[in-house]
Amino acid sequence: MKMLRFVLWGSVLGILFGSCTSGNEQVRTFTDTPKKGEITISADESFRPIVDALIQVYESNNDSTKIHAQYKPESECMTDLFNDSIRMVIATIKLSEEQVRSVVDSLHVVVKQLPVARDAVAVIVNPASRDTLLTMAEIKMILTGTYTKPLVPVFDGLSATSTVRFLLDSVLKGQKITPKAMGANTSDSVIHYVANNPQAVGFIGVSWIGNRDDAEQLSFLKKVKIVQIESSDKPGKYVLPVQANIYTKRYPMTRDLVYILKEGHRGLGTGFADFIGGEIGQLIFKRAYLMPGRKNFIIRPAQTKE
Repeated sequence: MKMLRFVLWGSVLGILFGSCTSGNEQVRTFTDTPKKGEITISADESFRPIVDALIQVYESNNDSTKIHAQYKPESECMTDLFNDSIRMVIATIKLSEEQVRSVVDSLHVVVKQLPVARDAVAVIVNPASRDTLLTMAEIKMILTGTYTKPLVPVFDGLSATSTVRFLLDSVLKGQKITPKAMGANTSDSVIHYVANNPQAVGFIGVSWIGNRDDAEQLSFLKKVKIVQIESSDKPGKYVLPVQANIYTKRYPMTRDLVYILKEGHRGLGTGFADFIGGEIGQLIFKRAYLMPGRKNFIIRPAQTKE
């Protein structure tokens, strides 16, 4: 009888402790570290070239790692903040304190966000176009459909993308985009459309056409022309979206690139975040002709063809 009672009590305790453990959602076992494992991140499609480059270098330096990047419109990346399987989001939005608390309370993770580079929205036209020098007032007219010529703005989507949000919030400021505007699925689709349509004016992230050391981007630059925009500090002076003008914000349409890391332990997401903000990651931004955000940048006098 004593042996029977012992077995029964053992079974009851086992059930109780088993129930407590299964009900505690915060008890997890992680197998990844900053140098080992496999994770998925969500990135704004506008930054696919630079994110691909960052991942390629990180994985080559840490051969036991695998980072899967899902490229989406920015609004979908923000939705992924509440997707437990996504460790990091790379976009142009920085969360408010209230939004950070919402993610922390929902997923019980630590949230870290950091601007790591400065990007620009580049304007591209067909090689046959003569509209290669534009003011911001003219950009607004093209976007609203009131320009003197029947030019058609083309974006990487008509809603939900970081480029469209930037133009709505920072350029139009309440005005509506013309219903004649067109949306392509990806940034390279914008380039191809502009290359084949003389009336089109494309708006894309500069990382798609800024790197003249990249063979694919050089091929893009043979198909389209980059528009020079009137400088924000010198009326009558027109500038390209190159690093010096992005750094000083002389080029009017600049924006920060931010990573948002949500990780409950020091895992592969933390390792990749440290890499992005570190020396090698910042050098990759520099070589991609974005403005590094975490390292000092020296401006030297030089002659440019602007």
